[in-house]
Amino acid sequence: MIASLHGLITLKSPTALIVEVGGVGYQIMTPLCTYYRLPAEKQQVTLHIYTHVREDALQLFGFSSSREKETFLCLISVSGVGPKLALNILSGVELSELINAIQEGQVTRLKAIPGVGPKMAGRLVLELKEKVSRIEFEGLSTNEASAGPEDEIQHDALSALVNLGYHRKDAKRAMDQILSAEGIPDSVEALIKEGLKFLAKVK
Repeated sequence: MIASLHGLITLKSPTALIVEVGGVGYQIMTPLCTYYRLPAEKQQVTLHIYTHVREDALQLFGFSSSREKETFLCLISVSGVGPKLALNILSGVELSELINAIQEGQVTRLKAIPGVGPKMAGRLVLELKEKVSRIEFEGLSTNEASAGPEDEIQHDALSALVNLGYHRKDAKRAMDQILSAEGIPDSVEALIKEGLKFLAKVK
């Protein structure tokens, strides 16, 4: 199974691209959120890959970040959601907005995504509410590669609090309060400690 590819973009379009690796061109389907972050043709790219195997075909789906791939995997775990619909969903809404809509049960927002009807929107909320809370994601649609040290500290601390069982919305509020009052601590451990103190007070 192919998990990632690094190579030269020889053809690029909003829905698919061809990446040449060792003289072999791989056709890779991508969501728009990945397309917007791709370098120009004839440039090198690294993509996280999901390999979809069918009886009559082997398809590759590529993503610019592990968070996009993790969200895609969550989506295709839902009954009735195949890889192409999952790409359509990722293309129809910002990643942060999609996660928030699922967590908060915003069925109306999910129904507005092309290809997602009322029943599917309800199913996404029902089956993914807990799963998406565990996705390591910064809450903003940014390129992982461009994140600085301060962004990494915030992201790691937020992920740790979610993994400890706190709701992402509450953990994010704690981070915002701490950062606005004190600035960014110099380590992940310090920020987690402050986050736990804040969450203990608001319980």
